[in-house]
Order: sequence, then structure tokens, then C-alpha cells
Amino acid sequence: MYGIEFSDHPDLRRILTDYGFRGHPMLKDFPLTGYEEIRYDFRKGKVAYQPVDLQQNFRLFNSMSPWKGYK
Repeated sequence: MYGIEFSDHPDLRRILTDYGFRGHPMLKDFPLTGYEEIRYDFRKGKVAYQPVDLQQNFRLFNSMSPWKGYK
């Protein structure tokens, strides 16, 4: 990883990811929640993929700059 060869390291393991994994979890732009939620579906007997659904309250961003001042 990153072109660095490690020697005499006691625990060299790969990051365990799914075969269909998109992106790389060590990148800074990778979202903390990931892109998909993965769970095992007992009725279907296989792994099920779902897009991450995050609930966020409505937020109003005031775009007026405080540096412009009020007239």
C-alpha cells in the first residue's frame, strides 16, 4: 500500500473489504458512513446491499456575508 515495503512487521494483514467495494476506505474523501449498508438477509440467504439512508433535518443556510455590512 502506498508503495512502501514494510519489513519485520508482526501483523501484516489486508483490509478486508467486499469484492464489489467501491473506492478505498483510507482515502480522505471517503465518507465515514460509506456508500452502502450491507447486511445478511436470512430470508433470501444472501448478503443484501442498500444505499445508506441518513435522516437530516432541514437546515437553512444564510448566505449573506457578515463582512458586507448592513445598509
